[in-house]
Amino acid sequence: MELRGTAVIVTGASRGLGAALAEGLGRAGARLVLVSRDREALDAVVERVRTQGGEAHAVVADVGAPESAARVAGTAGALVGPAEVVIHNAGTLGPIPLAPLADTSDEDFEQALATNLLGPFRLTRALVGSMAMRGRGTVVLVSSDAATTPYPGWGAYGVSKAALEHLGRIWNAELASTGVRFLTVDPGEMDTRMHREAVPEADPSTLPSPEQAAARVLQLLREAP
Repeated sequence: MELRGTAVIVTGASRGLGAALAEGLGRAGARLVLVSRDREALDAVVERVRTQGGEAHAVVADVGAPESAARVAGTAGALVGPAEVVIHNAGTLGPIPLAPLADTSDEDFEQALATNLLGPFRLTRALVGSMAMRGRGTVVLVSSDAATTPYPGWGAYGVSKAALEHLGRIWNAELASTGVRFLTVDPGEMDTRMHREAVPEADPSTLPSPEQAAARVLQLLREAP
Protein backbone atom coordinates (compact mmCIF):
# COMPACT_ATOMS: atom_id res chain seq x y z
CA MET A 1 0.00 0.00 0.00
CA GLU A 2 1.19 3.50 -0.81
CA LEU A 3 0.76 5.53 2.39
CA ARG A 4 1.40 8.95 0.86
CA GLY A 5 -1.91 10.72 0.40
CA THR A 6 -3.88 7.94 2.10
CA ALA A 7 -6.70 9.05 4.41
CA VAL A 8 -6.14 7.36 7.79
CA ILE A 9 -8.06 7.44 11.07
CA VAL A 10 -6.13 6.49 14.23
CA THR A 11 -7.97 6.13 17.52
CA GLY A 12 -6.24 6.38 20.88
CA ALA A 13 -3.75 8.71 19.19
CA SER A 14 -2.77 10.97 22.09
CA ARG A 15 -0.01 8.78 23.54
CA GLY A 16 1.81 5.46 23.38
CA LEU A 17 1.43 3.39 20.25
CA GLY A 18 -1.26 5.68 18.82
CA ALA A 19 0.99 8.74 19.00
CA ALA A 20 3.91 6.80 17.52
CA LEU A 21 1.70 5.59 14.67
CA ALA A 22 0.53 9.13 14.03
CA GLU A 23 4.06 10.47 13.75
CA GLY A 24 5.22 7.58 11.56
CA LEU A 25 2.21 7.85 9.25
CA GLY A 26 2.63 11.61 9.10
CA ARG A 27 6.24 11.27 7.98
CA ALA A 28 5.07 8.76 5.35
CA GLY A 29 2.69 11.36 3.92
CA ALA A 30 -0.64 9.99 5.11
CA ARG A 31 -3.51 12.42 5.72
CA LEU A 32 -4.46 11.84 9.33
CA VAL A 33 -7.50 12.16 11.53
CA LEU A 34 -6.42 11.49 15.11
CA VAL A 35 -8.97 10.59 17.78
CA SER A 36 -8.68 10.71 21.57
CA ARG A 37 -10.53 11.88 24.66
CA ASP A 38 -7.53 13.93 25.82
CA ARG A 39 -7.66 17.21 23.91
CA GLU A 40 -4.41 18.66 25.27
CA ALA A 41 -2.33 15.56 24.59
CA LEU A 42 -3.98 15.04 21.19
CA ASP A 43 -3.27 18.62 20.13
CA ALA A 44 0.38 18.09 21.06
CA VAL A 45 0.59 15.03 18.78
CA VAL A 46 -1.08 16.92 15.94
CA GLU A 47 1.45 19.73 16.36
CA ARG A 48 4.37 17.27 16.25
CA VAL A 49 3.05 15.70 13.06
CA ARG A 50 2.61 19.09 11.43
CA THR A 51 6.05 20.27 12.55
CA GLN A 52 7.51 17.26 10.74
CA GLY A 53 5.68 18.26 7.56
CA GLY A 54 2.67 15.96 7.88
CA GLU A 55 -1.07 16.57 7.76
CA ALA A 56 -3.07 15.81 10.89
CA HIS A 57 -6.40 16.84 12.38
CA ALA A 58 -7.69 16.27 15.90
CA VAL A 59 -11.12 14.89 16.75
CA VAL A 60 -11.85 14.75 20.46
CA ALA A 61 -14.14 11.79 21.13
CA ASP A 62 -14.66 8.83 23.42
CA VAL A 63 -14.76 5.85 21.08
CA GLY A 64 -16.69 3.88 23.70
CA ALA A 65 -19.65 6.28 23.53
CA PRO A 66 -22.40 5.10 21.14
CA GLU A 67 -22.77 8.51 19.50
CA SER A 68 -19.08 8.91 18.67
CA ALA A 69 -18.84 6.64 15.63
CA ALA A 70 -21.06 8.66 13.30
CA ARG A 71 -19.43 11.93 14.38
CA VAL A 72 -15.88 10.64 13.95
CA ALA A 73 -16.67 9.13 10.54
CA GLY A 74 -18.46 12.25 9.33
CA THR A 75 -15.81 14.65 10.60
CA ALA A 76 -13.01 12.56 9.11
CA GLY A 77 -14.74 12.52 5.75
CA ALA A 78 -15.06 16.30 5.79
CA LEU A 79 -11.41 16.77 6.77
CA VAL A 80 -9.53 14.26 4.60
CA GLY A 81 -12.12 12.54 2.43
CA PRO A 82 -13.33 8.93 2.63
CA ALA A 83 -11.24 6.89 5.05
CA GLU A 84 -9.01 4.34 3.36
CA VAL A 85 -7.43 3.01 6.56
CA VAL A 86 -8.71 2.98 10.13
CA ILE A 87 -6.50 1.83 13.01
CA HIS A 88 -8.47 0.85 16.11
CA ASN A 89 -5.82 1.50 18.74
CA ALA A 90 -7.85 3.03 21.59
CA GLY A 91 -8.10 0.69 24.54
CA THR A 92 -8.60 0.47 28.28
CA LEU A 93 -7.48 -2.03 30.90
CA GLY A 94 -10.05 -0.87 33.43
CA PRO A 95 -9.30 0.19 37.00
CA ILE A 96 -5.75 -0.15 38.30
CA PRO A 97 -4.65 -2.28 40.10
CA LEU A 98 -6.13 -4.99 37.94
CA ALA A 99 -8.73 -7.16 39.66
CA PRO A 100 -9.80 -10.78 39.22
CA LEU A 101 -13.09 -11.32 37.43
CA ALA A 102 -14.91 -12.10 40.68
CA ASP A 103 -14.06 -8.61 41.89
CA THR A 104 -14.82 -6.84 38.60
CA SER A 105 -17.96 -4.73 38.64
CA ASP A 106 -20.55 -4.83 35.88
CA GLU A 107 -19.72 -1.21 35.06
CA ASP A 108 -15.98 -1.86 34.68
CA PHE A 109 -16.56 -4.94 32.52
CA GLU A 110 -19.01 -3.04 30.34
CA GLN A 111 -16.58 -0.14 29.95
CA ALA A 112 -13.84 -2.46 28.73
CA LEU A 113 -16.21 -3.93 26.15
CA ALA A 114 -17.46 -0.48 25.14
CA THR A 115 -13.98 0.89 24.44
CA ASN A 116 -12.16 -2.20 23.19
CA LEU A 117 -14.91 -3.94 21.22
CA LEU A 118 -18.08 -1.92 20.66
CA GLY A 119 -16.19 1.23 19.72
CA PRO A 120 -14.26 -0.49 16.91
CA PHE A 121 -17.44 -2.27 15.78
CA ARG A 122 -19.47 0.94 15.58
CA LEU A 123 -16.78 2.99 13.83
CA THR A 124 -16.06 0.17 11.37
CA ARG A 125 -19.77 -0.15 10.61
CA ALA A 126 -19.91 3.60 9.93
CA LEU A 127 -16.99 3.37 7.45
CA VAL A 128 -17.10 -0.05 5.86
CA GLY A 129 -20.01 0.58 3.48
CA SER A 130 -18.12 3.38 1.75
CA MET A 131 -14.96 1.26 1.65
CA ALA A 132 -16.82 -1.64 0.05
CA MET A 133 -18.45 0.63 -2.53
CA ARG A 134 -15.01 1.96 -3.51
CA GLY A 135 -13.56 -1.54 -3.59
CA ARG A 136 -10.77 -0.93 -1.10
CA GLY A 137 -10.09 -0.28 2.55
CA THR A 138 -7.99 -1.57 5.42
CA VAL A 139 -9.07 -1.91 9.03
CA VAL A 140 -6.35 -2.58 11.61
CA LEU A 141 -7.40 -4.04 14.95
CA VAL A 142 -4.78 -3.61 17.69
CA SER A 143 -5.01 -6.67 19.91
CA SER A 144 -2.91 -8.29 22.63
CA ASP A 145 -1.61 -11.68 23.68
CA ALA A 146 -4.19 -11.36 26.46
CA ALA A 147 -6.70 -12.31 23.75
CA THR A 148 -5.33 -15.86 23.76
CA THR A 149 -3.51 -16.21 27.10
CA PRO A 150 -5.71 -16.15 30.25
CA TYR A 151 -3.71 -13.79 32.45
CA PRO A 152 -5.19 -13.55 35.96
CA GLY A 153 -6.47 -10.05 36.59
CA TRP A 154 -6.71 -9.15 32.91
CA GLY A 155 -10.16 -10.71 32.46
CA ALA A 156 -12.27 -7.88 31.06
CA TYR A 157 -9.43 -6.69 28.82
CA GLY A 158 -8.61 -10.20 27.61
CA VAL A 159 -12.23 -11.05 26.87
CA SER A 160 -12.69 -7.82 24.91
CA LYS A 161 -9.53 -8.41 22.85
CA ALA A 162 -10.47 -12.04 22.12
CA ALA A 163 -13.84 -10.85 20.87
CA LEU A 164 -12.16 -8.10 18.84
CA GLU A 165 -9.99 -10.63 17.04
CA HIS A 166 -12.99 -12.80 16.19
CA LEU A 167 -14.89 -9.73 15.06
CA GLY A 168 -12.13 -9.12 12.52
CA ARG A 169 -12.31 -12.71 11.29
CA ILE A 170 -16.06 -12.43 10.75
CA TRP A 171 -15.74 -9.09 8.95
CA ASN A 172 -13.08 -10.65 6.68
CA ALA A 173 -15.37 -13.59 5.88
CA GLU A 174 -18.34 -11.36 5.14
CA LEU A 175 -16.40 -8.81 3.06
CA ALA A 176 -13.99 -11.17 1.31
CA SER A 177 -15.12 -10.13 -2.17
CA THR A 178 -15.26 -6.36 -1.59
CA GLY A 179 -11.59 -5.37 -1.42
CA VAL A 180 -11.89 -4.47 2.27
CA ARG A 181 -9.48 -6.33 4.53
CA PHE A 182 -9.06 -6.62 8.28
CA LEU A 183 -5.63 -7.00 9.88
CA THR A 184 -5.16 -7.94 13.53
CA VAL A 185 -1.91 -6.81 15.14
CA ASP A 186 -0.47 -7.73 18.51
CA PRO A 187 2.22 -5.11 19.17
CA GLY A 188 3.51 -6.96 22.22
CA GLU A 189 4.69 -5.39 25.44
CA MET A 190 5.84 -1.80 25.10
CA ASP A 191 7.17 0.91 27.35
CA THR A 192 3.91 2.84 27.67
CA ARG A 193 1.98 4.44 30.50
CA MET A 194 -0.64 1.70 30.26
CA HIS A 195 1.99 -0.99 30.72
CA ARG A 196 3.67 0.85 33.59
CA GLU A 197 0.33 1.16 35.39
CA ALA A 198 -0.60 -2.48 34.83
CA VAL A 199 2.83 -3.98 35.55
CA PRO A 200 4.64 -1.47 37.79
CA GLU A 201 7.35 -3.98 38.66
CA ALA A 202 8.50 -4.30 35.02
CA ASP A 203 11.81 -2.74 34.00
CA PRO A 204 11.02 -0.22 31.22
CA SER A 205 14.54 -0.53 29.83
CA THR A 206 13.78 -4.12 28.81
CA LEU A 207 10.71 -3.21 26.76
CA PRO A 208 10.50 -2.12 23.13
CA SER A 209 9.41 1.45 22.51
CA PRO A 210 6.04 2.35 20.96
CA GLU A 211 8.00 3.68 17.98
CA GLN A 212 9.44 0.21 17.36
CA ALA A 213 5.98 -1.34 17.44
CA ALA A 214 4.61 1.40 15.19
CA ALA A 215 7.33 0.71 12.63
CA ARG A 216 6.16 -2.91 12.42
CA VAL A 217 2.56 -1.82 11.88
CA LEU A 218 3.57 0.62 9.16
CA GLN A 219 5.58 -2.09 7.43
CA LEU A 220 2.55 -4.37 7.55
CA LEU A 221 0.48 -1.67 5.88
CA ARG A 222 3.11 -1.07 3.21
CA GLU A 223 3.20 -4.79 2.41
CA ALA A 224 -0.60 -5.01 2.13
CA PRO A 225 -1.92 -5.06 -1.45
